[in-house]
Amino acid sequence: MSKRLHVGNLSYQTTTRDLATLFGQFGEVLDATVITDRESGRSRGFGFVEMDETAAEKAMAQLDGTEMDGRAVTVTEARAVSRGTR
Repeated sequence: MSKRLHVGNLSYQTTTRDLATLFGQFGEVLDATVITDRESGRSRGFGFVEMDETAAEKAMAQLDGTEMDGRAVTVTEARAVSRGTR
């Protein structure tokens, strides 16, 4: 079973590859994405990483509050977003 993590307070220079490399120290990264602004293409300062549940727990414990590209990142379990109908 995999787990999706939310990674916040990212530097605007952090790339998806940087994120995957950082989390790859703890196990196989199934998916990594830095969220970008649709119009400007600039990072919005957060992203998501999906990993095996055990590796994700380990990464979350080790990386939350650590520095990446000059910023103390936050790593938490991603919450499911319910999209209502309009």
